[in-house]
Amino acid sequence: MFEFDAARGEAILILHAVTGHDAPQSADAAALAATLASREAERRVAFGSRLARSADAYVVDRNVGRTIIAGFPWFTDWGRDTFISMRGLLLASGRRRDAEAILLEWADTISEGMVPNRFPDSGGLPEYNSVDASLWFIVAIHDFLGGGPIHAATTARLQRAAETILEGYMCGTRFGIAAGTDGLLRAGVPGVQLTWMDAKAGDWVVTPHIGKPVEIEALWINALSIVAGWDARWTDLRDRARQSFAARFVDPDTHTLYDVVDVDHVVGKIDRSIRPNQIFAIGGLPFTLIDGEIAQAVLAQVETQLLTPLGLRTLAPGDPSYRPHYAGGMLERDGAYHQGTIWPWLLGPFVESWIRLRGAEGVRERFLAPLYAHLDRCGLELRAGDHLSEVADGDAPHTPGGAPFQAWSLGELLRMEKLLGAS
Repeated sequence: MFEFDAARGEAILILHAVTGHDAPQSADAAALAATLASREAERRVAFGSRLARSADAYVVDRNVGRTIIAGFPWFTDWGRDTFISMRGLLLASGRRRDAEAILLEWADTISEGMVPNRFPDSGGLPEYNSVDASLWFIVAIHDFLGGGPIHAATTARLQRAAETILEGYMCGTRFGIAAGTDGLLRAGVPGVQLTWMDAKAGDWVVTPHIGKPVEIEALWINALSIVAGWDARWTDLRDRARQSFAARFVDPDTHTLYDVVDVDHVVGKIDRSIRPNQIFAIGGLPFTLIDGEIAQAVLAQVETQLLTPLGLRTLAPGDPSYRPHYAGGMLERDGAYHQGTIWPWLLGPFVESWIRLRGAEGVRERFLAPLYAHLDRCGLELRAGDHLSEVADGDAPHTPGGAPFQAWSLGELLRMEKLLGAS
């Protein structure tokens, strides 16, 4: 246990590897502390904003390269989290060199058309158990390539990586991931969680989403649209997928979108659960899939059923499977993780949808102000500040939970600020 008298001045803890005769004397230690504190203060000021300074905490060294930690204190680097977070933490913040290094490093990890979902902490092989991490990788490539001058060799490597992913998905890869005859992407096998709603307790996959989930189709069609921008051979598959999406995902009763079609690979079986995944068809990605009356209906349903001050619920409160609190033991928490629990990062695609359909007026005051208030409270009741939580309870008062410092929560706030600055 370390104790500091904060009334006497700033508390500084220095970890320094020493051998017996190398230990600095007290005077040397004091001088070293003062020097390091001064350098750290200068480094923090150089970021220019509290959000950019906080974002830097997630960007770390991995071997000879760079990576993004998904959250503190217990997450490492995950594929899906890295590419979602990168859009705000790095690209919206102008840190293109770090983004380039990370994208190029991940490009070398592709196997059977997939990037890893996770690297184990202590050796072992990467885990390729995500359908959407590879698609988010292509979205991140799109944002990077469109953000400024890039060396031709980098462009070629990243474009080839994106094409390799599409080729693997089109022909078929792990866990039943393959393009169907309708152009849509099917995925999933029993016992494996492949989408971002990936809670699993023992053999229980809480939200299996086997079939054709709506957000996976939005990502798939975006990936096809992105690569078709430089390789026309993907145009026909993109167009077929877009037509199938419009024909198969719209609920004729509500004019909103189904959460999954062809559930469990049964043609025509649908899941009508009201979840935030449908928002990606109208916002949060480079290309929208629907517009007009349907888009307005989706936005309205998400607003009325899922929107809270800290983000979007993962399930509507009226659903029998809704869980109002993320609490209890591991089984209880996993059972609530995507069954009503709020995720702040989802506010990013919602706000982008709102701006596209209803304009930017009042957005910062209505949607961003509660997140900024949370920045001052996040942490272990110690005013750690300047970070956003991983999740929060679906029911008021929306108590934060999960990791107190989450990369994609902060990243999407940075991306929203960038959007508002450009709107």
